[in-house]
Amino acid sequence: MSFFFHYIVPFIVALGILILVHELGHYLVARWCGVKVLRFSVGFGRPLLRYQGKGETEWVLAAFPLGGYVKMFGESEDEGEIEEHESCRAFSRQPVGRRFAIVAAGPIFNLLLAVVLYWGLFVGGSDELRPLIAPAEAQSSLARDAGVEEGDLVLSVDGNEVRSWQDLRWALLRHAVDRSEALLQVRTRSGSDAVRRLDLRNFSLDDIGKEDPVFRMGLQPAPAPALIKQVEPDSAAAKAGMMAGDEIVAIDGQAKNQIHEVVETVRATPGQTRMLTVRRGGEERVLSVVVGEKKNVDGAAAGFIGVAFDTSALFAEVSYGPLDALPRAVRLTWETSLLTLKSIGQMILGKISLKNISGPITIADFAGKSAQHGTSAFIRFLALISISLGILNLLPIPVLDGGHLLYYAAEFIKGSALSSRVMELGQRIGIALLFMLMAFAIYNDINRLIS
Repeated sequence: MSFFFHYIVPFIVALGILILVHELGHYLVARWCGVKVLRFSVGFGRPLLRYQGKGETEWVLAAFPLGGYVKMFGESEDEGEIEEHESCRAFSRQPVGRRFAIVAAGPIFNLLLAVVLYWGLFVGGSDELRPLIAPAEAQSSLARDAGVEEGDLVLSVDGNEVRSWQDLRWALLRHAVDRSEALLQVRTRSGSDAVRRLDLRNFSLDDIGKEDPVFRMGLQPAPAPALIKQVEPDSAAAKAGMMAGDEIVAIDGQAKNQIHEVVETVRATPGQTRMLTVRRGGEERVLSVVVGEKKNVDGAAAGFIGVAFDTSALFAEVSYGPLDALPRAVRLTWETSLLTLKSIGQMILGKISLKNISGPITIADFAGKSAQHGTSAFIRFLALISISLGILNLLPIPVLDGGHLLYYAAEFIKGSALSSRVMELGQRIGIALLFMLMAFAIYNDINRLIS
């Protein structure tokens, strides 16, 4: 049941919002153009809920949630002959420019949704991980070659301001796709400014789903000392005599003084007794702690001792005014769209592995994980998927919106509609491509789960 609420529900909510906005774009522009809309459906297949008031549109929630559609009058030849007095409301009788606008509205609304979501995030503000970096433990990496040192604070990448780890990650991903060098302007722990030249010209984005590419570059957030901010009453830590202000420096005699080290050790040893060395007032004390036990989302046992760590030095609130936020939201949506198109192009050229294609299982996984990290993370996920959906639908593949736009562009140039045989052939090719793409995406999903 917890799996259902933590993963399936966020996935359905995200998918429902994206489909609703996409189809709403088709619907609103169709009505604006005077076209009669017969059905607005979120989902395919058998209708679960229907509603039709005094209007001419039937509103439907269908069983299969991976999509939706807007059925317009005169859209299909199967509807038979259109009476003359209703011809002005038939989709097929509209000028090619109006048909183009109606079809393009769905993907465009997805991109506009991303702008609105990013704008809301920027205005509302959020606590973001500061771009404090350190080289990964590997002896050789791109970060070490660039001279990255622990505690470097990234100020900008190629002159563009960086205010959070998310900003830094995004800038580096763009360079990775472009296969170019990234110039990191940093402030060192000593307070001096320096430039780190990260060479990503030969960096591979293969199998991006298994490991964060920024980690593979040899970069990670700078570690935080395990300084205790709060101790829960009656917890394992409280019973052992731990206090707020204590700093954990070792476990069982082994040096472990960073938050992630302590958390990983404690989580892996539920029910066991550990000897924690803490520094208090300049003195070190050894405390015996019986690690508590609780269940994770997946039902597995995990250890905990009931302390909260002080992470104030690692986070900063990032926010912008309403006017400043809008161009930033537009630029981020534009840059994400370009990155998506470049990535697709690199896949076609064989420069990026097809293993990076993800299907519904991976999307559901990310939906659940982002929802568990809070509202801001889920909204970022929603904006990213909305952009991906918009760009995917604009691709010139028959069956997709982009395929129809290709037909209308050809009709505009040719001066007449394409023959039904050409369009039928295109539909078959498009359906075959989509089935292949979906099969490959699901295969990648299953392979990631297994590995």
